Amino acid sequence: MGRCIYGCSAVTFFFSFFLLVTASSLPRNLEPVHHNKTGSGQINSNSVLVALLDSRYTELAELVEKALLLQKLEDAVGRHNITIFAPRNEALERDLDPDFKRFLLQPGNLRSLQTLLLSHIIPTRVGSNQWPEENSGRVKHLTLGSDQVLHLSKAKGNGKRLVNSAVITRPDDLTRPDGLIHGIERLLIPRSVQEDFNRRRNLRSISAVLPEGAPEVDPRTNRLKKSAATAAVPAGSPPVLPIQSAMAPGPSLAPAPAPGPGGPRHHFNGEAQVKDFIHTLLHYGGYNEMADILVNLTSLATEMGRLVSEGYVLTVLAPNDEAMAKLTTDQLSEPGAPEQIVYYHIIPEYQTEESMYNSVRRFGKVNYETLRFPHKVAAKEADGSVKFGSGDRSAYLFDPDIYTDGRISVQGIDGVLFPEEEGTVKKQTSPVKKVVQPRRGKLLEVACRMLGAIGKDSYLSTC
Repeated sequence: MGRCIYGCSAVTFFFSFFLLVTASSLPRNLEPVHHNKTGSGQINSNSVLVALLDSRYTELAELVEKALLLQKLEDAVGRHNITIFAPRNEALERDLDPDFKRFLLQPGNLRSLQTLLLSHIIPTRVGSNQWPEENSGRVKHLTLGSDQVLHLSKAKGNGKRLVNSAVITRPDDLTRPDGLIHGIERLLIPRSVQEDFNRRRNLRSISAVLPEGAPEVDPRTNRLKKSAATAAVPAGSPPVLPIQSAMAPGPSLAPAPAPGPGGPRHHFNGEAQVKDFIHTLLHYGGYNEMADILVNLTSLATEMGRLVSEGYVLTVLAPNDEAMAKLTTDQLSEPGAPEQIVYYHIIPEYQTEESMYNSVRRFGKVNYETLRFPHKVAAKEADGSVKFGSGDRSAYLFDPDIYTDGRISVQGIDGVLFPEEEGTVKKQTSPVKKVVQPRRGKLLEVACRMLGAIGKDSYLSTC
């Protein structure tokens, strides 16, 4: 958000407007009926309204213009000295809920915006020397919002001046003949405006509820089933669905979609993190070919950004330029070959040199899942380092921890990895064909021997 969150065109409008009216007085029907001694009855360049415009409170001035309160404030300045309690620009730029800002600027909520702004102005001049003392309690002042009241007091102990519960950070910041401005730490929100905002927010959430199907009952436990996708997941937890479910349809079918927003506070801004790790890879040197494939030859950088935005973590095994130069034309010419090569070098886990080395030292051999499902890459300890793959198609951990930010880890290796070909299966010897004697003949032979032993000659003719 820049210096002016609601557009700086209002500043030019204000300044031009006040220059036009400097030479003219108010209309006769608006002549002041009760002047303070310092009130002039005219809007000129020395007015408190012009001071509000050309000050550190420009955000409040823009809201006044959007609330169509110029005429009302001109009338008030013509009749009274006024006191404005103005929140600093930072309180409106960073400290205010974005949903509440959008609520105030919606045309249907104009009355709430007017009530909010008028509750910061009282139709009398109250300087810092007129503040009530600590032991005298609070003093009430009716605001221009008619039904809104401000309480002025001093905090016990430190003696800070308060309006309601907000601290006056810049007392008597701008003083003019027709009024003055006190700087306060934050926006004062009347209860009626807060209730209106809560009511609109609840109605909006209710109207946005989508119909759901009938709940499913588990026949074993007679309890309602709760699917993994709809179960409550604590903030910051890893995604419930496997990473393959969140991947793009495939390099040959469609490019990866644009990165997601990464949450309201951009905790997981995957697009920025992927750009950061690619820039780090380029500045590190020796990995330009890998960066070129990610950015220019494929849409994998975009897909990786989307995955990280959705909460997934990735470890990239990046072959250096010397290893990439050994790739042949046949290995890169098939459709989707660059994507498939890179997919096999991305592990959907967050691994560092230390974690991988500890794993292979403890377990001897570790198989890591890759985005080239269902192929895995094997790792084992070798020469005090981590070795990936086996045989001629193996690679060592060459430049460890090039980039580690908690979401993406980049580990430099000195070779290009390929999964074991599905065709390279152990040769199966042809089975030896065995001649099986009929089962009935065996049983008949055994029966004949038994009958001959007991002297049953009448049955021997059948044998």
